[in-house]
Amino acid sequence: MSDWPPKPQDETRGQPIQPTGQEWKLLEKAVLASVEEQRRARRWGVFFKCLTFAYILFVLLALGKGCSTASKSETVSGSTSAHIAVVDVIGTIGADKQSVNSENTIKALNRAFSNNQAKAVVLNINSPGGSPVQSDEIWQEIRYLKQKHNEKKLYAVIGDTGASGAYYIASAADQIIVNPSSLVGSIGVIMPNYGINGLMQKLGVQDRTMTSGDNKALLSMTQPIDPAQQAHVQGVLDNVHGHFIQAVKDGRGTKLKSNDPAIFSGLFWTGEQAVQLGIADRVGSMYTLKRELKLEKTVNYTIEHNPLDSILGRMGSEIGQGVASSVQQQLQTQQDPKLQ
Repeated sequence: MSDWPPKPQDETRGQPIQPTGQEWKLLEKAVLASVEEQRRARRWGVFFKCLTFAYILFVLLALGKGCSTASKSETVSGSTSAHIAVVDVIGTIGADKQSVNSENTIKALNRAFSNNQAKAVVLNINSPGGSPVQSDEIWQEIRYLKQKHNEKKLYAVIGDTGASGAYYIASAADQIIVNPSSLVGSIGVIMPNYGINGLMQKLGVQDRTMTSGDNKALLSMTQPIDPAQQAHVQGVLDNVHGHFIQAVKDGRGTKLKSNDPAIFSGLFWTGEQAVQLGIADRVGSMYTLKRELKLEKTVNYTIEHNPLDSILGRMGSEIGQGVASSVQQQLQTQQDPKLQ
């Protein structure tokens, strides 16, 4: 087999030219310098990636602090002047962090009641309601805090809407203040459900759902409703509704001016009508309350979810994996020059 690549030949003698020791040293230095330059470039690449990641993280954290009121709880406790403590109940009530949830609301209420400079606590309500469980947990905590701090009053100030679960919460307040045009009430429970079996038949779609348990496919949208199952679900809803009615009666007591069952039928009223029925106390606003209490300063104790948290979490994970991969590759390269 012939030698490949061909070795340089001396044109006069036809013999291979043997490199001298000096030439080998120069060649070795050139190769090593090239390897070292590649290593240096990769080190700087990793460094700048980490620096860029740190800069982006710093900017996002700064924006998060500016856009979120999650840090309020750290500053309100240090308030040294008399004020009205405000806790917002704005938006849908639910267990997720983006909604009004019992965990954050209860924390905020505890801090508000515990601050000696908070002369009164206000629930700032503008909500159509939501989870009965979350609402009841907040309602129960309010009752506990009012008993523990009986010298401090809790007011519920309803804006556009204070309905369903939001009214559930408001009913625990010492006073419910409304705008004449607020929508108040909706004391009821709902479980949406739809039947699409007729549409499926027209489209030629078959329901092949399999269950273990006669009632596991309870209220399936693709099957005709079973009367026994419907009666069971109705009983469940009635039971939850009973809890709601009892909470309102316990919270409002003798302030309810009517025994009309329609009050608990799911109907809602304007603020003016709500006052007439006794499900609200009077017409007013945060401004009128401040004048009555002779307190101009309000401090918001609401603990809000920072929407950047989940973004930072995902971004940090992805960028962190990328940086870790780069560092790992760099370490492997340093250990084995053949990988260059």
